[in-house]
Amino acid sequence: MKEAKEMEIIQIEVEDDGRIPNHWKLPLLIYREALDSRDDAVKILHENGWSGEWLGSVHPFHHYHSNTHEVLVVDAGTATLQLGGELGEKVDVSAGDVIILPAGYGHKMIESSDDYQNYGAYPGGVEFDVNYGESDERPEVLDNIKKVPMPEADPVFGEDGPLFNYWND
Repeated sequence: MKEAKEMEIIQIEVEDDGRIPNHWKLPLLIYREALDSRDDAVKILHENGWSGEWLGSVHPFHHYHSNTHEVLVVDAGTATLQLGGELGEKVDVSAGDVIILPAGYGHKMIESSDDYQNYGAYPGGVEFDVNYGESDERPEVLDNIKKVPMPEADPVFGEDGPLFNYWND
């Protein structure tokens, strides 16, 4: 695992487009090459209180979670993701990258290498909902997003991790 100060951190902020709410306050973060193949991503996530993990890929359609934040740890391969809904940014990610999505932040797989896979996990192992940006989801999801508490720890770097330099009450 890299030291937090040695790592490139990308901050993305996309406004609510009427379908995908994103987050009114917290930015999406990407830690570039935060982990390497020798690191045990699941162990690191668990140590920092992020669990409920799964190994797979990002759905090929815009979606978001209104009841929890999410971390995606790219385990293998490369991909282009669209982050933040139709108005969001297309971002290339590769093994070792960590994407931290605040509640409400849209994400979609655009394309990936055949070997692409990522872990997903949630603070406290919360069982996540899946929303698609349909009009009947509002205003309930907007209320849900506002109620999601701050995580107790950065998913990779723990209680003093760089997440809290970008996310604060």
